[in-house]
Amino acid sequence: MNNTGLQEDLLINITPQETRVALIAHAAVQEIHIERTLERGLAGNVYLGRVVRVLPGMQSAFVDIGLERAAFLHVADLWQRMLGNAEAKAGAQPVAIEKLVFEGQSLLVQVIKDPIGAKGARLSTQISLAGRLLVHLPQDSHIGISQKIDDPALRETLRQRLTTLAQQHDAQASMGFIVRTNAEDAADAELLDDIAYLRKTWATIDARVRQSQAPALLYQELSLAQRVLRDLVTDATRSIQIDSRENFEHLQAFAAEYMPRVSARLQLYRGERPLFEQYNVDEEIEKALGRRVDLKSGGYLIVDQTEAMTTVDVNTGGFVGARNFDDTIFKTNLEAAHAIARQLRLRNLGGIILIDFIDMASSQHRAAVLDELKKSLARDRVKVTVNGFSQLGLVEMTRKRTRESLAHQLCEPCPTCGGQGQVKTARTACYDILREILREAKQFSPREFRIVASNAVVDLFLEEESTHLAELSDFIGKPIALQVEPAYVQHQFDIVLL
Repeated sequence: MNNTGLQEDLLINITPQETRVALIAHAAVQEIHIERTLERGLAGNVYLGRVVRVLPGMQSAFVDIGLERAAFLHVADLWQRMLGNAEAKAGAQPVAIEKLVFEGQSLLVQVIKDPIGAKGARLSTQISLAGRLLVHLPQDSHIGISQKIDDPALRETLRQRLTTLAQQHDAQASMGFIVRTNAEDAADAELLDDIAYLRKTWATIDARVRQSQAPALLYQELSLAQRVLRDLVTDATRSIQIDSRENFEHLQAFAAEYMPRVSARLQLYRGERPLFEQYNVDEEIEKALGRRVDLKSGGYLIVDQTEAMTTVDVNTGGFVGARNFDDTIFKTNLEAAHAIARQLRLRNLGGIILIDFIDMASSQHRAAVLDELKKSLARDRVKVTVNGFSQLGLVEMTRKRTRESLAHQLCEPCPTCGGQGQVKTARTACYDILREILREAKQFSPREFRIVASNAVVDLFLEEESTHLAELSDFIGKPIALQVEPAYVQHQFDIVLL
């Protein structure tokens, strides 16, 4: 991400139930990160466990790591070096688990899958520690490259760079690293920071192993606030404000231990107003959950997120400030390019994105808008690819998915419309009811039919649709009564046979 001339501030709001982080730049919220305490899993945590039971028939073992239920370790998740060189060779018969582990044995394990329902956590004995750019494999000695980096020349260059940097940092330490996808454009200084952080983390775990008795938690996956210090702080970061004294002190200690360059920028927020209210962050979160984004010029965006892709439609709205219509369109599209780049970061939208700018007759205007979009997207820390205007006049682009979008984190499908964004009209519901009564009248012969429906539907039957209701009653030869159910939404109804 290009931070030239850009000043950023990080706001960390911490409560017992959740942590929220906002990144502020250009006096506006650019990113929102949220982690809820109840949703924080165990995956990534490292424990010193004790084998409590070996099951030869299942080729697995149960390991006590201090949780309510024992965790599960399958023979396939045992670190290869435990198996020995001969057994680890391709094609060799797998070694029986009872020859590798025994009851009462202490094992260094990592959670690779959270407990679900009655199932305990799933474990591995191969430890991997994730950083911002690298994954450290302290028990291994090779350097791997993410499979998503498919350019052979780039893969070899990254492998050589990392080998040199790892030796430069400490030639005696483990060389086991995997280069993550977002490291392909990283500078040497960034990679060195990650190497130093990961090796120090492993050294801490290794020291705790010798001081602990099983079961014991040795390492907990970083909290959101700690990941912010590791992943989001750059040279452009001016301040990191935290609104909790206890957590401010914890973060100070964490920064002093693992990333001293960050310490000076940590600040305890002492304002009377809540931190997010002071910077209008809550208001921006509400806006980011809506479809419509108003532009200062009077134009607006409509953002629609679906399973397959995200679409952004640009409209002029009430903007008539330019000398002619072409200029109006051009100025609206330029403003929209900035707003779209910000909304993608703020909402954390990933995958395929289609942008429908207002049609421009001038090829120069199209090129200028595309350049403005690319320039605004250059500040995004997530990988973005812009393919330009398609034959249909749409800008096609992709943005790497890194986590759940803001809407998926904070919202759920509407129980009324089932996530469709629309409900049947009261008149449509009326006609559905009339068809259903006719169908049931052919099968049953009750004394009376009673319609239980929403107030809007009953009102329509009493007024504009009263003739159709009376005609149906005459046709089937049965009276039809009406009953309002306030809890029903417009398309819900019941036909009661009396």
